[in-house]
Amino acid sequence: MRNQPHAEPAAETGAGRAPAPPLEDARKLARSRWLKKLYSQRHLQIMALLGVIWMIIFNYIPMYGVIIAFKEFNIIKSIGEAPWVGLEHFKEFFANDDFTSVMRNTLGISLLKLFIGFPLPIIFALFLNEIRSFRYKRTIQTISYLPHFISWVILGGILMTWLADTGVINKILLALNMIDQPITFLAEPKYFWGIVITSDIWKELGWSAIIYLAAIASISPEMYEASTIDGAGRFQKMWYITLPSIKATISILFILAVSSVLSSNFDQILVLRNPLNESTSNVIDIFVYHTGLQNGRYSYAQAVSLFKSIIAIILLLIANRVTKKLNDTSLF
Repeated sequence: MRNQPHAEPAAETGAGRAPAPPLEDARKLARSRWLKKLYSQRHLQIMALLGVIWMIIFNYIPMYGVIIAFKEFNIIKSIGEAPWVGLEHFKEFFANDDFTSVMRNTLGISLLKLFIGFPLPIIFALFLNEIRSFRYKRTIQTISYLPHFISWVILGGILMTWLADTGVINKILLALNMIDQPITFLAEPKYFWGIVITSDIWKELGWSAIIYLAAIASISPEMYEASTIDGAGRFQKMWYITLPSIKATISILFILAVSSVLSSNFDQILVLRNPLNESTSNVIDIFVYHTGLQNGRYSYAQAVSLFKSIIAIILLLIANRVTKKLNDTSLF
């Protein structure tokens, strides 16, 4: 029997296969698909584009003005014409007599808000999640986050009325025989930190808990059902199921909270402060406001603000690294 010559494999001859398109044609095809997808999402893309334009105009272009922290700027000359002074404004701030009190007030208020105000929304969300009545749960949630929508200008006026000599707080304390005579709370520096922290918690507690409630809602009900079969109680479910399941959310919000330690809620303190409690209400944001806008020392105020921003970045990096080490959760 005569040996027939072996046929060349199809893979080698290319028989029965469409020739591969050139690289340029593949790129054109991918670009065409991308343009079609972009056009199909044109309404969403326009909305996103407007947000990007807004961010560039109001967040990135003004960053050019940061250089006035190293210049002696005034409104008569342009930023480019202002003479360079290097780090003189930073040195002046560190040598300022108010530096110690400003940093003490800023860190004191912010750290107390962090240690007291940060865990409370988590606890509130955990207990609110345990309420079985849907109507009762929604009512409490609505009442708790309603103060968030009231501006500090209005809320500050309400607090000043409540905390006045003839306000409702003094009337309650007198009726309970807790004090002998009315107290002018906002005129006493020793009460200012407590007022600021308490009012901030009251205003933001419910709103801050919404994120945690959303994270809790994503937990599988099967985990709770299995724990019920194993005989776990409500507190055990919260500790062993709910908290571990939302630890990523807690970590991210904690990182953001730590990075804003030097920000003490300017609106709130500006409304509640007065000359009588200035010794405990003069924080960095208020110092920058008075120095820059009231006294016209724009370069000095920018240097202080830049110092605060640098510290915020450092704290952000530290908090991000620590949370990544502890539970493998980070922003970047």
